[in-house]
Amino acid sequence: MIRSVTAALALALVMATRAHATAPTSLPAPAPPIAAPAPAADPHTAAPVPAPPTVTAHAWILMDHFSGRVLAQERPDERVEPASLTKLMTAYVAFAALADGRLKLTDMATISEHAWHAEGSRTFVQVGTRVPVDILLKGMIVQSGNDATIALAEQIGGTEAAFAQMMNGYARRLGLTGTHYVNSDGLPSPEHYTTARDVARLANALIRDYPQYYPLFSLREFRWNNIRQTNRNGLLGKDPSVDGLKTGHTDTAGYCLTASASRNGMRLVSVVMGAPSIKAREEASAALLGYGYTFYETIRLKSANETVLKPHVYKAATDLATIGVAHDVYATVARGQAATLQTRAVLSHEPLVAPLTAGQQLGELIVADAGGELVERVPLVALAAVPKGGLWARAWDSVALMFH
Repeated sequence: MIRSVTAALALALVMATRAHATAPTSLPAPAPPIAAPAPAADPHTAAPVPAPPTVTAHAWILMDHFSGRVLAQERPDERVEPASLTKLMTAYVAFAALADGRLKLTDMATISEHAWHAEGSRTFVQVGTRVPVDILLKGMIVQSGNDATIALAEQIGGTEAAFAQMMNGYARRLGLTGTHYVNSDGLPSPEHYTTARDVARLANALIRDYPQYYPLFSLREFRWNNIRQTNRNGLLGKDPSVDGLKTGHTDTAGYCLTASASRNGMRLVSVVMGAPSIKAREEASAALLGYGYTFYETIRLKSANETVLKPHVYKAATDLATIGVAHDVYATVARGQAATLQTRAVLSHEPLVAPLTAGQQLGELIVADAGGELVERVPLVALAAVPKGGLWARAWDSVALMFH
């Protein structure tokens, strides 16, 4: 009896040692970046990135769309009037309704007295007439018509006040903590405000979540009732890489512009708030975009659902877990520095014990530059579920875990 127990324990020790050998005992070696566009300059001799250009505006920000890195900013979190940049959120709510079938481009909206009497810029829709949602969207985005905007809000929310509540709900969902809406078109109100950072985040969300509708922002003109209506974003005709988004202006907000451009796979979003003129807002936006493209580059380090680690899992039906990133992983760095980036995978749950659910966070992918400075931290998740093993496998691994 004693001999058999001793033999069993010895066998368990051998098996535990083998199981332990299959598990990662140290962090994986840093992996090279997946995409390095060109041989990098020596990080110790590369020219430093200069300060951003001087911008004539009250608040502004420049952000990379894919990585979310802020490349330049001034008063990005100060509360400001959004003016017609409000219509970016009206568009987001409308796109969400189109995407889930609550609204169709061919739906006919009846123009109310409230919409018809809207102050400011107009699409020239007439009270009591029925106008397609497609035209209302173009009137709002291209012409910045307040009448079309209110009619669209009433079509979706019933009343403009109810629609504003929907706008605030989406703002909370998108993490726009410095934003509050009381109307759909952006006319001034003490409780109607945003920040440059929130506008950039909203622009990124529009591009990311509703790419099928984003081309509306690059329309140069459209016609309704034989009236030619042109886009107020002058950068569309000056820079072929610019494809959106929206202008805004009131006497108290000044001249505002949210612009986005795409060059060689790198997309930037700039927000300029409170410029003194149309020319100033366009020059400021062009200067910021030019600065970003001249001195920075963005690369994709990992693709969505790409495997990063395959560690051992105890008490499981399969020996190994497949762990990776749920979304594409991008990094924005000074131009010429992409090849110096290093990645390191760190498990936060060791040893891994079944069951594991798909999408369960199990660690982090850490991206650092050549000097060791943190660039990005990305969750590592189980790309597939790992169910429990049978009774014998669980019992055996219970003993093995004693020696881990």
